[in-house]
Amino acid sequence: MADIAALDLTDDEYTVVQSPIRNKYKAYDGDGDLVLRGKQKMFKLKEEFPFVDADGDSAFTVEAANVFDFAGDYALVDDRTGETVVVLDNKFTLLVDKWTLRNPDTGNRIAEISSKSKAVSLLRHLHGLFSLIPHEYEITDGDGGHVGTIDGRFSLKDKYDVTIDDDTGIPKEAVVAAAMVVDAIEGN
Repeated sequence: MADIAALDLTDDEYTVVQSPIRNKYKAYDGDGDLVLRGKQKMFKLKEEFPFVDADGDSAFTVEAANVFDFAGDYALVDDRTGETVVVLDNKFTLLVDKWTLRNPDTGNRIAEISSKSKAVSLLRHLHGLFSLIPHEYEITDGDGGHVGTIDGRFSLKDKYDVTIDDDTGIPKEAVVAAAMVVDAIEGN
């Protein structure tokens, strides 16, 4: 697993904010400084999310493995090196939203992002009205140990606090990007 050449996220807390109009996102560090921007490309056969750093320079792209792949594999590709840094895969169920971050070479689980509440997940999947309930996720490492959280806030636009309590071996860039991609794919 490689690092992303254009980014070096070192904080333990980030805030991810969605634009109220479409799936465009910004991530801010603990000091409120912009560190990353991403957006879902519209009208593509394969889902695609290009990300740029605070200066607007290309950083990485998250691409779906298949056409109209709403619950499948997504590769996080470093735009400078062309290497896949991590693979995000989604296992869709009505009760748990679960995303796994995998090593692209070995397929081993690096981390997992899963919804904290089965009841909230079920309600959100059954009716759009319940999408107003902020979504909360737990981040665990490859062995299931607690790493951090992604907690939604009540606001006019989707807003998430990403907290990484223990980042041993977990790429923060992939976790922050995953928070944006999960929100866009799941229509949160």
